[in-house]
Amino acid sequence: MPRIKIAPSILSANLKKVNEEIKEVEKYSDLIHVDIMDGIFVPPTTIDAKFVKKIKTKVPLDVHLMVHEPSHSYIKEFIDAGAPSITIHEEACKNPAEQINFIRRNNAKAAISIKPNTPIEKIKNYLGMVDMVLVMTVEPGWAGQKFIDSTMLKVRELRKLKRNIDIEVDGGINPYTARIAFEAGANVFVAGSAIFGKKERVAAIKEILKGLK
Repeated sequence: MPRIKIAPSILSANLKKVNEEIKEVEKYSDLIHVDIMDGIFVPPTTIDAKFVKKIKTKVPLDVHLMVHEPSHSYIKEFIDAGAPSITIHEEACKNPAEQINFIRRNNAKAAISIKPNTPIEKIKNYLGMVDMVLVMTVEPGWAGQKFIDSTMLKVRELRKLKRNIDIEVDGGINPYTARIAFEAGANVFVAGSAIFGKKERVAAIKEILKGLK
């Protein structure tokens, strides 16, 4: 299995001082998870590429597009803003291969995400094209939701299909659920409120990591 990676999600950070918030955790982070929501694919609307460009960190940005049919020019804005990895949603794209190929042609890593009720069969054709699969462990859109245990069946199936791919989990991740996801086969852990919702952010990351050993 690939190495464990921690990806604090700035969805739960104070965006008015995002660089300060990131600085606090970057030494213990492998990725910084950046959620982009369009108000169409999911109800909330969040930050854009201009905001992403203002993020200053040496930690790679893990941009998660919860966006209906993201165009090539839209995706390119985030790559140009400094994102080395872009995740699209299977459910949001008529032909995900088109977006995946465009991301790769622009020298970024490509990932595909599925919602809790989307079966693995929907993405089997793309597994050879992507660097990572993001299994949503809550319904995408709102921070602070409860982890959906049944999503672990998909993580297990994915790990059997692709031994060496990065499998990311996002939603309701805390020290307890991270362990459950790890045992199912996940190796990339997105945590928002479990990190930025705590006063001692570094201690919160260490607590998650402790359960993954």
